[in-house]
Amino acid sequence: MTQERHIIVTETDLQRLQRVLDVHGSGRNAELAELLEQELARAEVMSAQEVPADVVTMNSTVVFEDEETGARREVTLCYPQDARSDEGRISVLAPIGSALIGLSVGQSIEWPFPGGRTRTLRIVAVPYQPEAAGHFHL
Repeated sequence: MTQERHIIVTETDLQRLQRVLDVHGSGRNAELAELLEQELARAEVMSAQEVPADVVTMNSTVVFEDEETGARREVTLCYPQDARSDEGRISVLAPIGSALIGLSVGQSIEWPFPGGRTRTLRIVAVPYQPEAAGHFHL
């Protein structure tokens, strides 16, 4: 499932994501919430001002590649209420969203997807990260 690799989450994102888990941690999202919670439990937490610009934080735009197919996709990682897949806004509770949070450019993750499939995703670029742009309250 997850690989032991270094991930980073900002203090603000961690606080907000804990609230997301409190609200969405049961019912149909329970399994996805549990995976996200496991990722957050092992993340290095740092201030928004200290996070490197190549780390996927909440509201970041990220380009990732499916290592099996070579397909690349650009998405914006968002909170569940802001998700609009047709606009490329992917919830952190979606399998892709919880896989991407905290990764840096060049890192890969093997992650479970619906239907029992496992995919390996690699971060290609982070064209926009709120913290790097000085947007600390998104």
